[in-house]
Amino acid sequence: MTMTNDRESAEPGHQGESRGSAVPPNPSEPSEAPANPRVVVGLGNPGAQYANTRHNVGFLVVEELARRRRAELSLEECRSKIFKDRRAEPEIWMVAPQTYMNRSGFAVRCLQERFSLDATDFLIVYDEVHLGLGTLRLRTQGSPGGHRGMESVAENLGTDKVARLRLGVGTEDALDGADLVDFVLGELTDDEQEAVRSMTLRAADACEVWCQGGAEPAMQKFNGRA
Repeated sequence: MTMTNDRESAEPGHQGESRGSAVPPNPSEPSEAPANPRVVVGLGNPGAQYANTRHNVGFLVVEELARRRRAELSLEECRSKIFKDRRAEPEIWMVAPQTYMNRSGFAVRCLQERFSLDATDFLIVYDEVHLGLGTLRLRTQGSPGGHRGMESVAENLGTDKVARLRLGVGTEDALDGADLVDFVLGELTDDEQEAVRSMTLRAADACEVWCQGGAEPAMQKFNGRA
């Protein structure tokens, strides 16, 4: 399915404070600003017709993280559903953009600007037909590899130095020349369901490690198949 890629304006971030005279510090205030949240963004398409497709496995990971962290839907901003675990330190945000896959970057850029986030605060989670079913691959930067959702994110953030967790959905059909658009928008078969469920749990574990310890330990523990 071809999605329109015409550019929208992301909602502006907050303006910086003016550089006036120095204000004496308030001893009751903490000396350091709180750390930026760790933001896990699962890519997919909104709507019931896409819920069980290979292209939506990123949403499944966000849903699993929100379930295990008992995170309620906190916000619907930047055309995204945002679940927050405020008990974590730093906070963990679980985000499902509702923009359709090819426009995911507009939602991510809006979040970056509105909440003064860095590109390094994000982990983008999405399907990958060039990895075998059930395989995980976490990287801290690199080419989008033809994935339109990741292309949109990199373009809108202006960098390819964005952590991403790719979820393998490739099968013999995908590797044998099947139309890839039809393949990723196709529903998971009964045989694929169990493998995807297992992969979703491992991917959520990988996201937890990334949130608490960074990319390196997550890559060492989870890259590859179980």
